[in-house]
Amino acid sequence: MPPKEPPRRRVPAPARPRSGGSGSGRSGARPPTRRPRPAAGRTTARGGTPRSLRLGSPRPRLRLVSLGLTLVMLAFVARLLQVQAVDASAYAAKAEKNRYLEYTVAAERGEITDRKGVALATSVDAHNITADPKMFTPEDSKAPDAPQQAAALLAPILGKDVDELVEKLSAPKSRYTVLAYRQTPQVWKQIKDLKSVFAEKASEDELKGGPGANVLAGVLQEPTTKRVYPNGDLAAGILGFVSADGKGGGGLESQLNKELAGEDGKIRYAQAGGRRVPTAGSSEIPAVPGSDIELTIDRDIQWAAQKAISDQVEKSKADRGYVIVQNTRTGELLAMANAPGYDPNDLSQATSASLGNAALQDVYEPGSTSKVMSMAAVLEEKAATPGTHVTVPNRLHRGDRLFKDDVDHPTWYLTLNGVLAKSSNIGTILATGQLGKTQAEANQVLYSYLRKFGLGSKTGLGYPGESPGLLAHPKDWSTSQQYTIPFGQGLSLNAVQAASVYSTIANGGVRIAPTLVRGAKGSDGRFAAAEAPEGNRVVSEKTAKTLATMLESVVDDREGTGTKAAIPGYRVAGKTGTANRVDPVRGVYKGYTASFAGFAPADNPQVTVYCAIQNPTKGSYFGGQICGPIYKQVMEFALKTLQTPPSGSEPPRLPVSFKPGE
Repeated sequence: MPPKEPPRRRVPAPARPRSGGSGSGRSGARPPTRRPRPAAGRTTARGGTPRSLRLGSPRPRLRLVSLGLTLVMLAFVARLLQVQAVDASAYAAKAEKNRYLEYTVAAERGEITDRKGVALATSVDAHNITADPKMFTPEDSKAPDAPQQAAALLAPILGKDVDELVEKLSAPKSRYTVLAYRQTPQVWKQIKDLKSVFAEKASEDELKGGPGANVLAGVLQEPTTKRVYPNGDLAAGILGFVSADGKGGGGLESQLNKELAGEDGKIRYAQAGGRRVPTAGSSEIPAVPGSDIELTIDRDIQWAAQKAISDQVEKSKADRGYVIVQNTRTGELLAMANAPGYDPNDLSQATSASLGNAALQDVYEPGSTSKVMSMAAVLEEKAATPGTHVTVPNRLHRGDRLFKDDVDHPTWYLTLNGVLAKSSNIGTILATGQLGKTQAEANQVLYSYLRKFGLGSKTGLGYPGESPGLLAHPKDWSTSQQYTIPFGQGLSLNAVQAASVYSTIANGGVRIAPTLVRGAKGSDGRFAAAEAPEGNRVVSEKTAKTLATMLESVVDDREGTGTKAAIPGYRVAGKTGTANRVDPVRGVYKGYTASFAGFAPADNPQVTVYCAIQNPTKGSYFGGQICGPIYKQVMEFALKTLQTPPSGSEPPRLPVSFKPGE
């Protein structure tokens, strides 16, 4: 029980004097009154006098609170002014950067087709695998090692190094990186399936109160295209290839990259959590597809040429070889085959020696196929005729050298036609010596014709890495070069230049620069034909026809060196070549260059075929023996493909030799 309150003592009030008088009398006095108790919460002053407690004034405190609120409001207002007025654009830009993603829409690369529209290079759908590195930070991914986990998952799918992927994913200041270019739809499907699995696991984890980590949320993709070559290694030397970044890396893919590539577009959209926000608005600049390029090449003739040269290079254990097929009247190249080649679909298997286009980039001494230019000069300058007698000794001393033919022989009594048919070096030296009163004059005349045939200049194709060959000015010819250049040693050319020489003769003495492109079809679907090259007369039509007849003796006459190139039903003009070869590494003569060049039908030329094989080491190395059959095989196929009718007449069979004293 609570303690009882002690009894209160009564304190008597002090006597109060009566008002209005003095003295000690008691009459008229009031009765004593009780002093009131102090109210609760009050104190009494010393002596017992009560005093009330006063509260302080609230105004100072109200003023202080008001001042604090005012300062806070001023701070908010100042911050709002800074954000919305002073730094508005900067903050808006940051917000846009964090919210919106922008990526390039690759333009569809144009096709490259043959002259009939058959695709030689085309593009298929592919995906660039990209990522938003910010989404791999611990804060966004909710995993402390998201880049490492994601890289380990993606590396085997993309065929990339784990460390390389980790480095790309560990750049939080970046919002965009490319993990792999031009992956197949199957690769992206694998990644999508993985993303779905991890997204589902993250959702389940969140429902259980976990962090809901998703290490693949930031992996994205961009639609693009991948270059493919449906025919494998066919015409690879012409086409070239496309590098990993989508640009032409060689051949026509590089030369015509601007036309083929088109113009890329752009897409900008809002994203959240690695997903596109469809209602937040987006902008798009559509891509403009590249132009389709139509070549002069015939796929079937290209295939025949490539197979023939590949088989012979392998059989002869040679370094390489080339075959050129050209329309004699238009200059269009119907085939340009190299061996060995490569498959542009898989550059990992290609060697440095096989990349490129050796038919335009290799330069070499042509040997006896070059004699047709020497004979053209002799005929055009009227220094001799096909029947002119030329006595050819076994050896000929000129300058500082003793010259010989490819075989030892007694003195030959040949016509000028016979000199070409039997491919006599000595006979050619004697004939070209008649081009001037002095050897210096003769050199200058010969040089002028070699230049008109296109030697020492590029073909006009504009092909990357093409070489113009080597043809020194006559004043720089050495003593021996004055006599070797007439039969094809001491100067150099490429395979297309060599073919063009024979096409010039076949075209009545008019040289037309070779062409590879027939035209282009733009994004509007309209075909624009390429500008036709102009013709330049090199020799007269009479000289050209005479030369064509002389070249028939090489193939048709039993004494000719090119009998293996004969084609039943067609008159064939051609010339063999077997040249000493300069080793490109050591810079000295080592091995041989075997070649054959010609056109058909000789009475109505339509097609030129040129073949060359570098450094054959097994079997014969003579041009007539190993290149003559290739010429025949490819020429037969081309004539049938082009539906060229057989010759309607027999060759005239000019005399090859004469009897002494006649």
